[in-house]
Amino acid sequence: MKPVRPERIQGAHEHNYIALCVGKLKKYKRMKPARPERIRDMHEHDYIALCVNKLKIYKRMKTRLIRYIITIILILTGISCGDYVDVVPDNIAVIEDAFETRDSAERFLATLYSYLPPFASINNPALAAGDEIAVNDRASRNWAARTIARGGQTVVGPRLGYWGNSGSVSNLFIALRDCNIFLENIDKPFDLRDFEKKRWMAEAKFLKAYYHFYLMRMYGPIPIVRENIDVSSGVDAVRVSRDPVDEVARYIAELCDEAIPELPPVIENTGLELGRITSPIAAALKARALMTVASPLFNGNADYADFVNKDGKALISATYEEAKWTRAVEACREAIDLAHGAGHSLYEFTDARAGGWSDTTVLKLSIRGSITERWNNEVIWGGSNSAGTTLQRWAQAKIAPGLTAETRESTQSWWSPPMRIAEMFYSENGVPIDEDVNYDYADRYKVAAADAEHQHYVRPGFETAKLNLNREPRFYASLGFDGGIWFGHGQTSDDDAWIVEGKKGERGGRLDASRWSLSGYWAKKLVYYENVQRTTSSGYTARAYPFPIVRLADLYLLYAEALNESGKTGAAYEWIDRVRDRAGLDGVVASWAAASNNPTKPTTKEGLRDIIHRERMIELVFEGRRFWDLRRWKRASEFLNSDILAWNTEGETTADYYNVIPVGTYKFLNRDYLWPIAETDMIANANLVQNPGW
Repeated sequence: MKPVRPERIQGAHEHNYIALCVGKLKKYKRMKPARPERIRDMHEHDYIALCVNKLKIYKRMKTRLIRYIITIILILTGISCGDYVDVVPDNIAVIEDAFETRDSAERFLATLYSYLPPFASINNPALAAGDEIAVNDRASRNWAARTIARGGQTVVGPRLGYWGNSGSVSNLFIALRDCNIFLENIDKPFDLRDFEKKRWMAEAKFLKAYYHFYLMRMYGPIPIVRENIDVSSGVDAVRVSRDPVDEVARYIAELCDEAIPELPPVIENTGLELGRITSPIAAALKARALMTVASPLFNGNADYADFVNKDGKALISATYEEAKWTRAVEACREAIDLAHGAGHSLYEFTDARAGGWSDTTVLKLSIRGSITERWNNEVIWGGSNSAGTTLQRWAQAKIAPGLTAETRESTQSWWSPPMRIAEMFYSENGVPIDEDVNYDYADRYKVAAADAEHQHYVRPGFETAKLNLNREPRFYASLGFDGGIWFGHGQTSDDDAWIVEGKKGERGGRLDASRWSLSGYWAKKLVYYENVQRTTSSGYTARAYPFPIVRLADLYLLYAEALNESGKTGAAYEWIDRVRDRAGLDGVVASWAAASNNPTKPTTKEGLRDIIHRERMIELVFEGRRFWDLRRWKRASEFLNSDILAWNTEGETTADYYNVIPVGTYKFLNRDYLWPIAETDMIANANLVQNPGW
């Protein structure tokens, strides 16, 4: 039998290592022989001598070449050779050990999953680096996301980047390297069954596709890492160039196509495997990738006409191709079919207690539950590494009776949507408030008392802004606000539901230095309705949930968008209307005909495009979709150069509170559509070209 591999700390004491070796020998003596080379009757002193000799050899080594390491990372990140000796997952000394058995190979597979970027975290730029959320300066002044949103991105140490190690959250090229190592070595475990090998290979291919996609969406053209470059290759081989976006997307689609047939449609072992990849997830990634390259940022963008490699090769096509939308249509349809076949459907709240609740309350819980109900059928892919409780504490308004400045530490309550998000939602008639012929848009900031018809949205008689009245159900399910009903949280009666009291000095308003909403709104959609807040510093009971990376409503709206852009406007209505129906709204054609000052808007490609964009921003609010959608639509400059508006949260009275004030400014330049590559990485590889504007 082989001696125990020495630990990476080559200065380990011999007696510690000998104890480890003896333990391993005793373990093997208890086991049945698995292979002829396993020597069960080896004397302990002989085995110890073998191990000690091997330890001494390791102690004399300064480096050890591993045949499977790629040196491409060396050029991409600008790190010296010595940093790349130790490249395998933690507690694995060499590649041979990583694939010696099924169990060790499965641990390596888990390592591939561990590279997934955080989803419910401020390190996810899509959550707080856009314009959906604004956090008061006392809490967020050191956040990289806040710096990006205010125009402070830098090429020296790019904030929240994933290319290289300069300013990066994580280097995803390392993840790609390990995906390739896994695929090159998965044939080695002697006890791995064939069906498991096929599934694991498919998972690795998917993760490889996802990491390429994440980098492409962030940086545009990237080097495709099809396989690891051998360490013996010359310098020219590792000084890679960037590949055009269209080629990267094509490669992502190829990997997904290879993975889909070998992946399960659903996770059967829900106790151990929830969060692992299924065929609908892989199909959804393919659809997203093809939608991204079909969108205006990468499809006929004349701004990138001169964006070429050192050899003159164009990296982003300046010529529009409608065929890209056709391919996206096919990919979206495939993803939806696989999702339906696996039992995915739009979530509806069905708790038995709902029989005693109003239809309005149940509808709001259906909307919230599509996010917060654990592993509900609408969630196609949930992030198992999500920090669901942390994000909920940030989004939770302080509603528990008896809260004071001294007893409110259990929730931060600073995850606040700016005024433009509140204005984004439709009126109760299902059209934008500035289009609704029945909505008093000009006086939307004025105050009015809520009547009995609003009893499940706003406490009757409470004076609030007209902006908070006569809105669609998703407004009330997604946002908390002064006077608004916050159902649940220990109360199980419609008549006794808590309300938010958001003025300064009140339990939900400014009572301390940082735990308050900058805008006067809260992201209620992210908070599970049965969480409970108490009047103690540790008094918050929250149920975590996997943050949704892909859910069915997202696919429906992607499909509608692709259909419309490919000239099939009429076919898109069904998929938008499915989402609107769950939200308690009539279909787009009927709603615009009945209430809009532009009644024929849904009948044109351009008009429906605007509707679909808004529908996505409403339905997927706070889920990290808007940040990337605005970029691929090439509309970020339209939204992200504006003041951040809020209610006057210093106001203690209704008259003072309901005044709109600026609390900051979003800044965005055309260069910000793509992340910069760090200067150190550019210096390390002369074949790389920087993104335009940086």
